[in-house]
Amino acid sequence: MKKLFSILAGILAVGSASAQNDMNTYTYKLGEATVTLLSEGQQQGNGSILIGATPEMTAKYIPDNTFPNASNAFLIRTSDKNILIDTGFGRRLFDNLQSSGVTPEEIDILLITHMHGDHIGGMLRNGEAAFPNAELYLPQPEYDYWTSTTEMNRLPENKRGNFLNAQQVITAYKEKLHLFQPVEIGTSATPLLPGIQGIAAYGHTPGHTLYMVESGNDKLLIWADLTHAMAIQMPCPQVAVTYDVDPEKAIASRKKVLKYVAENHIPIAGMHIAFPGIGNISENTAGSYVFTPANE
Repeated sequence: MKKLFSILAGILAVGSASAQNDMNTYTYKLGEATVTLLSEGQQQGNGSILIGATPEMTAKYIPDNTFPNASNAFLIRTSDKNILIDTGFGRRLFDNLQSSGVTPEEIDILLITHMHGDHIGGMLRNGEAAFPNAELYLPQPEYDYWTSTTEMNRLPENKRGNFLNAQQVITAYKEKLHLFQPVEIGTSATPLLPGIQGIAAYGHTPGHTLYMVESGNDKLLIWADLTHAMAIQMPCPQVAVTYDVDPEKAIASRKKVLKYVAENHIPIAGMHIAFPGIGNISENTAGSYVFTPANE
């Protein structure tokens, strides 16, 4: 169903949102478009994945050594397109889409932030493309990494699953695959798609990409895995995670993006931010930030 909720446009204030289906979906108004959180679950992350967290940081921000976490994808509905950003593990994705009134066949565009399994897990069903009518947009550096035999062979055979899964996805969508080069945040460039730009934020993976979505005068940055542990990575952006391919580069990307969105008052959404997965960033002290969920 390709339907923009135009009737609501004059009623809902910019940024208003509604939650349905417990904590699996959450719809956010963005200009003349809607952005819907599609969550596969809320859970507690474990501090054992953190890199660079001092005992003092842990005691202050995650005293029980856990933090709220989630696995999210996002559906963007414009007047004529259904756009899906990532697909999670695929465990609840199709139920969430159904509850949002959209079938897999009605997804027009797939935008992938990076090719970890919790972002591309819903792209295949029974080995076939789960979204048969969708055009797939994938960052060139991400494609280059996951299709590299050299990179894959750096790992032992029993650790190559992520590479093999990514290659299977690429093969399934090869006729509708579009590769692109992400741009630096804050730079002027031709949009990737109308109202959407791919933003480079490398480090978590070699081609990790964010998507700036604009409608009317409103913007939303869907920042993928820029963070995994908001409770500690907001006050301490210098903390990385073991999932980062290049932790130092991931830290640099996070600091740059946080500064930009805080200074420019741009709301953000993330794949591992607990429900509602969308909110605002403000600077607390120099280099330290606060996240305010959209439903507060």
